[in-house]
Amino acid sequence: MAREYKPDWLGKVPTPAYVVEENRLVHNLEILAGLQERTGCHVLLAQKCFSMYHFYPLISRYLSGATASGLYEARLAYQELPGENHIFSPAYQESDFPEIAEICDHVVFNSIKQLKKFAPLLKEKGKSYGLRINPEYSTQSEDFAMYDPCSPESRLGVKLADFERELTAAGYQEFMYGIDGLHFHTLCEQGSEPLAETLEAVEKGFGKYFKYLKWLNFGGGHHITKTEYNIPLLEKCIRHVRETYGLEVYLEPGEAVALDAGYLASSVLDVGPVADGIYQNVILDTSAACHMPDVLEVPYRPPVEGGGQPDEKKYTYRLGGPTCLSGDNIGVYSFDYQLREGDRILFGDMAIYTMVKTNTFNGMPLPSIVAIKADGSMEIIRSFGYEDFKMRL
Repeated sequence: MAREYKPDWLGKVPTPAYVVEENRLVHNLEILAGLQERTGCHVLLAQKCFSMYHFYPLISRYLSGATASGLYEARLAYQELPGENHIFSPAYQESDFPEIAEICDHVVFNSIKQLKKFAPLLKEKGKSYGLRINPEYSTQSEDFAMYDPCSPESRLGVKLADFERELTAAGYQEFMYGIDGLHFHTLCEQGSEPLAETLEAVEKGFGKYFKYLKWLNFGGGHHITKTEYNIPLLEKCIRHVRETYGLEVYLEPGEAVALDAGYLASSVLDVGPVADGIYQNVILDTSAACHMPDVLEVPYRPPVEGGGQPDEKKYTYRLGGPTCLSGDNIGVYSFDYQLREGDRILFGDMAIYTMVKTNTFNGMPLPSIVAIKADGSMEIIRSFGYEDFKMRL
C-alpha cells in the first residue's frame, strides 16, 4: 500500500480488532444507491461477505435488502435489516424450510428436484421463487478456479440441457412449477466486462424463456465500488434487460458494499531472529489461520498500512501468527522503521470475508469488533472471551 494511514483510533483499539469506518462504508453505499436510482435495479447485501449487523440499519437506507446463503443469515436479515430478504442455497434442509418460507421474500433453488419439492409451500404463501442456472461460460482465471461456478465439476446451477429436458418432461407445467426468475452467479471480484460477456451467454441459452419471468438476478462478485470499475457498462447491461424483456434486475454484491471500509488492528508480540538467512520472524497477536483465513485459502496478501514489498524499504520482516501452525504466515513486508514489541500493525481490506470466517483454532481469541462513527468516535461493538471459544466445542 503506497500511502500510510495512521488513524487516531489506532492506539486506542484493543488488539486484535476488526475496525470498520462508517464514512468509508457510506462512500460505497452511495455509489450503489446511485446505481439503483439511475437504472431501477435492486442491490442486495450478500451477507456471506459482510454480516456486521451493527450497520444494517444504515445499509437499509441505501440498498433494497439482503441475500442469505442459509437459514441463519436469512433470520439475521429478517431481524436486523429492513427490506427484501432473499436466499439461495445449494440444497435446503426440510426442517429449515418452513421458517425460510415464512421470512424470505425470494427463494432461489439450485436444482429442479428441490424446486419441485418446496415450490408448493412458497406458492401457498405467495412468495417469489426461481432457479439458479449455470450458463456454462467461465470468466475466471486459473488462479480462481476453486471459485468458478462454471467449472466442469461445478455443483452450482442448472445447465441448459437439464433445464430444457425438465421443461419437456413437465410440458411447461405453468412454466417450470411457477418460477418467477432466474439467477446466475459466475463472477468473483470482477469488472462489468465479464458480466457483459456472461449476460450474452445467458441470453443465448435461456433468453427465449425470459417472457415467462418477472426478474433476473445477476448474482454477486461485482467489484462495483472499485475505482477502475466500469459502471456505465454495468448500467447498460441492467437497462438492456429491463427494457428488452421487462424484467426486474437484482444484484448481490458483498465486497462492493464494504470494500476498503475495514481494518484489522494487531500488535507485535515478539521480534525473533532471522529464520531463513534472510528475514526476521515477527509474531503478532493476529493469526492468518484464525482471523484472515483467505490469506491461506486463496492465497491472498493483505495490504499493510505503511508496509511495502520485501526489501522495498529498509527493514523487512515475515509477519506471522501465534498459533502452532508452522504455515501461519501472513506475508513478508518491509517498513521504514524497525519493528518492536508493542508496535501496532494495521491490515487493510479487512471488513470483507473476515468476521464471517474467523475460528478459534488453538483457543485463539476472536478479534473485537469496533465501529468508527461518522464523527470519528469509537464504539466497541463486541468483545470475545473464553466462553466464546468454549461454546463452540
